[in-house]
Amino acid sequence: MSELAIIMKQIIGKTVKAIRIKQGMNQEDLAYECDVDRSYISMIEVGRNEPSVTKIFELCRGLKIKSSEFFKLVEMEYERSRNE
Repeated sequence: MSELAIIMKQIIGKTVKAIRIKQGMNQEDLAYECDVDRSYISMIEVGRNEPSVTKIFELCRGLKIKSSEFFKLVEMEYERSRNE
């Protein structure tokens, strides 16, 4: 697995977790909204699973944000990590 792929999994997970917490949701709440198991959400948040594009759209729906906003946040975090 490339270094970029590892970094992106971590950034996606970090972003999902930050939005979820900001929304006042726990992992079970988000899992229910996305019709997945709580452990799947956990694996995404710790960077062990990389959700498909389809699943990212479902996560965004569950988090009540636009997918464009999610990708914008991911891009900002990626740029921040490159500049460190």
